[in-house]
Amino acid sequence: MGSLDRGQTADGGVRARVAEAFRLEYARVVASVLRIVRDIDAAEEVVQEAFAQALDRWPADGTPDRPGAWLLTTARRRALDRLRHARRAGARAEALAYEAVLGAMDEGPDVTDPEAIPDDRLRLIFTCCHPALPGESQVALTLRLVGGLSTAEIARAFLVPEPTIAQRLVRAKRTIRDRGLPYEVPEGEDLSARLPAVLAVIYLIFNEGYAAHAGDALVRHDLCEEAIRLGGMLAELMPLEPEVLGLLALMELQASRAATRTDADGSLVLLADQDRARWDRGRIARGLAALECAGPLGRAGPYQLQAAIAACHARAASWEATDWPGIVALYRALAEVAPSPVVELNRAVAIGLARGPAAGLVALDAIEAGALRGYHLLPAARADFLRRLGRWTEAAAEYRQALGLTANVSEQRFLAARLAACEAGGAEGGA
Repeated sequence: MGSLDRGQTADGGVRARVAEAFRLEYARVVASVLRIVRDIDAAEEVVQEAFAQALDRWPADGTPDRPGAWLLTTARRRALDRLRHARRAGARAEALAYEAVLGAMDEGPDVTDPEAIPDDRLRLIFTCCHPALPGESQVALTLRLVGGLSTAEIARAFLVPEPTIAQRLVRAKRTIRDRGLPYEVPEGEDLSARLPAVLAVIYLIFNEGYAAHAGDALVRHDLCEEAIRLGGMLAELMPLEPEVLGLLALMELQASRAATRTDADGSLVLLADQDRARWDRGRIARGLAALECAGPLGRAGPYQLQAAIAACHARAASWEATDWPGIVALYRALAEVAPSPVVELNRAVAIGLARGPAAGLVALDAIEAGALRGYHLLPAARADFLRRLGRWTEAAAEYRQALGLTANVSEQRFLAARLAACEAGGAEGGA
């Protein structure tokens, strides 16, 4: 892990334990230190120092019984030492911050009692996803501060140059500092207004893992796992929010199929052709349980409804046994609470699978095509219905268009194979 490079002298076992503690505790420790130093860069520096100290101390002293508590206490002490040093040096801003922190801590828990220290991760999540920050910066900052990923890891995850991610992080931190964005959890109506942005950031991370926009791999399992971990953290912190549980259910249910979405060569495998015996039953059980906890669908939000659609697939013993009319109804409900061209596209596909390809084409033709210009799944869906109707020339034209709109190698191979079959007169078109 790039953030732990100073631990070269630590033995492998200790390094592994520190790395595990880093993954599990980084967000909580950063959030707690940020309450003290009120500066993201300073908080990260202090936390890095605490983890470096663990690499120095744990080989000799042994791994603490509660590594997270050790790291939390160490980091908070280092943060207070930093403020005391700034006070002695006469730095007015830091000195004022020190006085404010001491006043708050006099009324709060003892720094030596980590169990009594409030969990500030929710504050951190909402700060990272503040609407004043551009969406791409929200994603990068969430992965950096809440997920603990290095700049290089984030860049690799989204297939962009490392300097680009570094610039996004710098700009985001500067915006938070210069505009004085509050480090707090919104309340009441403000919470309801801000929560969708938080959920959208986590789901965006998941989607980039589940269906990568570019590169050789269709599925990025590391990003899927990170998004589910972030969703689980949010559900732990907001256990009574139905949409938080709905998002967690949706990601678990979709991820249950991830291993079967490509074959041994990395080629795309459609849902209809996936080996359901290989679906992850543990994830399905967790997803269905989270969906149940989210409450009735009568008042469901978009993530609950999408999770309910995923649950229809998870419960079906086969493609043929899928409740397509039920899925059409769920998409209709989703279009009412969260209308979008993509939802209409998915509803049209479900209509075609419930009522036949001709009905699907009619539903697709009713979509405002301009809103999905450049979205390869629209011509791909139209091509599939045309292929099923034996309209090979028209299908080939649509596949050709879809092929030119995707940058993912796995999808390109799949679409190229379908295009070749249609150009050959459907000899390999299949059903």
